[in-house]
Amino acid sequence: MSVAEIALPTPRRISSRFLRSELWLIFGRRRNWAGLAVLAAVPIIIAVAVKLSPPDGGGGQGDGPSFFASITENGLFVALAALGVELPLFLPLAVAAISADSIAGEANLGTLRYLLTVPVERIRMLLVKYAAIVIFAFAATLLVAAVGAVMGLALFGGGSIPLLSGVQVSFGEALLRLLAICAYIAVGLAALGAIGLFVSTLTEQPIGATVAIVILNVLSFVLDSIPQISWLHPYLFTHYWMAFGDLLRDPVELSAIGDGLLAAAIYVAIFWTAAWARFAGRDVTS
Repeated sequence: MSVAEIALPTPRRISSRFLRSELWLIFGRRRNWAGLAVLAAVPIIIAVAVKLSPPDGGGGQGDGPSFFASITENGLFVALAALGVELPLFLPLAVAAISADSIAGEANLGTLRYLLTVPVERIRMLLVKYAAIVIFAFAATLLVAAVGAVMGLALFGGGSIPLLSGVQVSFGEALLRLLAICAYIAVGLAALGAIGLFVSTLTEQPIGATVAIVILNVLSFVLDSIPQISWLHPYLFTHYWMAFGDLLRDPVELSAIGDGLLAAAIYVAIFWTAAWARFAGRDVTS
């Protein structure tokens, strides 16, 4: 072996073991399975309720579109209706519980200090924790849509689907639009996850962090419903969540969708950086 070969540093291999371990903690816990089961139960309840008592007309629901009146025309509307129902509270609650547990849960169990002595760089830990939160947000959203689509197609059938603009599209294109809606909603929930990650660095009590995140989510929806402070609405992280209905128009209305993606990216950048600033200089005693 030459001197040059000895002097060459061994490149550090990038491993996904930490992320896989984090995902196992999230998806392997019974309480999280119970939460996912509740999310999956909502589209089932909607499908069965509409089958037993079909709606007699449309009706708005908040600022977003209502899909209940169209469920009997195409089963895919069960998935859309379920996403619309769960987006204000149930999906955010699930993401809040996971993000609140990311740092505060480790501190509460006394494993955070030992985890950092592996050693694990703090910035890497936050990146992995947040990546797991984002993956959970996508998985939870897709679960609601998938269960709703399966139940709806089983009870009401499929075929071409009418968009909000009145244009009929094929079943395949409707599925693609549903996937795009899931992705858009999950991005919005990822912004909430970044807020939750920051809140989780402020306490060692995951339950308290969960409550705080849920309160912030509800407060954002409440503020968004007050017309007297309409100047504030575009700055709220939930303001553009219900814009997912624009993906069901022909042509697609991209203005609100683009603003929603930009707002989510800004919230992620701000609160992930705040979490890093807080956690990087924090004395870990538990």
